[in-house]
Amino acid sequence: MSVEAAAGIPASRPGGRYRWRVCAMLLAATTINYIDRQVLGVLAPFLQDEIGWNEIQYGYIVTAFQAAYAIGLLCAGAIIDKLGTRIGYAIAIAVWSVAAMSHALAATVVGFILARFFLGLGEAGNFPAAIKTVAEWFPRRERAFATGIFNSGSNIGAIVAPLMVPIVAVAWGWQAAFLVTGVLSATWLATWLLWYRAPEQQPRLSSSELQWIRSDPPETAVRVPWARIVRFRQAWAFVAAKFLTDPIWWFFLFWLPKFLHSEYGLTLTGLGLPLVVIFVMADVGSIAGGWLAGRFIKLGWSVNRARKGAMLVCALCVVPIVFAVRADNLWVAVALIGLATAGHQGWSANVFTLTSDMFPRHAVGSVVGMGGFAGAVGGMMIATFVGFLLHTTGSYVPVFLMAGSAYLVALLVVHLLAPRLEPARLETIPQERPAA
Repeated sequence: MSVEAAAGIPASRPGGRYRWRVCAMLLAATTINYIDRQVLGVLAPFLQDEIGWNEIQYGYIVTAFQAAYAIGLLCAGAIIDKLGTRIGYAIAIAVWSVAAMSHALAATVVGFILARFFLGLGEAGNFPAAIKTVAEWFPRRERAFATGIFNSGSNIGAIVAPLMVPIVAVAWGWQAAFLVTGVLSATWLATWLLWYRAPEQQPRLSSSELQWIRSDPPETAVRVPWARIVRFRQAWAFVAAKFLTDPIWWFFLFWLPKFLHSEYGLTLTGLGLPLVVIFVMADVGSIAGGWLAGRFIKLGWSVNRARKGAMLVCALCVVPIVFAVRADNLWVAVALIGLATAGHQGWSANVFTLTSDMFPRHAVGSVVGMGGFAGAVGGMMIATFVGFLLHTTGSYVPVFLMAGSAYLVALLVVHLLAPRLEPARLETIPQERPAA
């Protein structure tokens, strides 16, 4: 045995890569998560004729998902903390797997509302469970990279769905599209329960890799209640940014297929390539947005100037979407929408980083939870609004105008609430004493 091992000092390189298999499982789950949620969006233009719902009713169906997602975000973290990642993650994906397949049984608007509600409830557990799994399986120096890998599944899922769903629906019917994606979730669940264990209980994990995973100093678990966090303007800056801009992303996910179908007459099989181009551009934007802020910092800019400068560039990328609704050519519209989705993803990468810019690590999870809830509530509101708008006017113009301006408005609000991105001094507010 080496002197370092005898002394309990981890080697400079771990003696194994089993933790990356765990990361691959998280990537697969996140990809399936986004495939499942987007099946309805891809099929929506054609299910509208099949089921007979109107735009307002479709808005209610989307709102049901958003409402459940918001509720799930409030509850999922506590449930997963109590039950552990193996069982907590399994419960989440079991709920969304059954809910995804139950869409195939829906024949009315109410049936789709119920299916979407339980899908949103289950899918809300994915990110809390995945982030907690990364914290258990990776040392701090690798967590950001591991999180980036599994989070890329959101864009992969958004790309795979418009390619896979039309093929399945044309070959075996629209019900099969929901069943196939549900089977993917169920397969992942079975694999997870059979294969996953905590690092200390995993017999295939080498002792040197376990030592590497546990190489950080012990962390003190400190829970910061929302009641303390909401007293800081910095928290409201993040919440406002999520509330104003997350709904635009939900609009992209659930209404773009309907827009392309109604404005350009695309068939179910014709939707695939345009949607793939749009979401590939979104993936590039996610990487570029994070890189741009880092580049500005390397040039000597302050964190405040670099972060907001990158956010401004991303916000300006969304502005041209106002012309997409009047574009005579499909691919001009696709390019403008793709630029906007790229801007959103780059914006989102920087908005999430605002939390670590302004809050200590032990409070970041709570702040992110608040923002995620606000974004989901905003998604509920826009779903209902868009449904009524399209039903009464049939025009996408107001929605695209709103999308083009939302990010600049959000940036202004962030700057007014946190003009220098100064750290929140949580220690300046004493914790409330328990009652005697």
